[in-house]
Amino acid sequence: MDNTDAPSNTMVLKFKEDAALTEMMHLRVSSLQRSGQKRQDGERLLLPNEAIYRLDFPTQELQFSRWYFSLKAYGRTTITGISQHWTPDLTNLMTRQLLEPIGTFWRNAGDPEDSPLKWLEADMQEFGERIAELAKVRKVMYFLFAYKEGAEAANVSCSVEFTQ
Repeated sequence: MDNTDAPSNTMVLKFKEDAALTEMMHLRVSSLQRSGQKRQDGERLLLPNEAIYRLDFPTQELQFSRWYFSLKAYGRTTITGISQHWTPDLTNLMTRQLLEPIGTFWRNAGDPEDSPLKWLEADMQEFGERIAELAKVRKVMYFLFAYKEGAEAANVSCSVEFTQ
């Protein structure tokens, strides 16, 4: 899962945190709490251990190849794709807009730091293929990253490789 040099017909896209969008979504939670209001029916509020990331697609003709994921120390990171029906500047995130399968990478607390990461290979393959399929109709895609069991954003790096 470590990032190595990719052949010339491949493209490695790194997930980038959208700090402004993450902050806007955390402010939505704070606003609801301060005013005593409830979320909309079906609305997905961002938890403190979650952030919004994005992939920008320079081309729409991509085939999924592989994941590059690194996690320093231990913990669990889940990545959930968000459907194209979400316009973050206009609408709240709804649970129906979250895609399956999700990607999960982890290393258990008792494992040595240099031990290989664990992941569900079939789900990660399907998730990567789904991203490539959605890239055909969009220039950007958003993702919900959740850090659990000791994982932190500063200790995680994630990208995906496609062939053109």
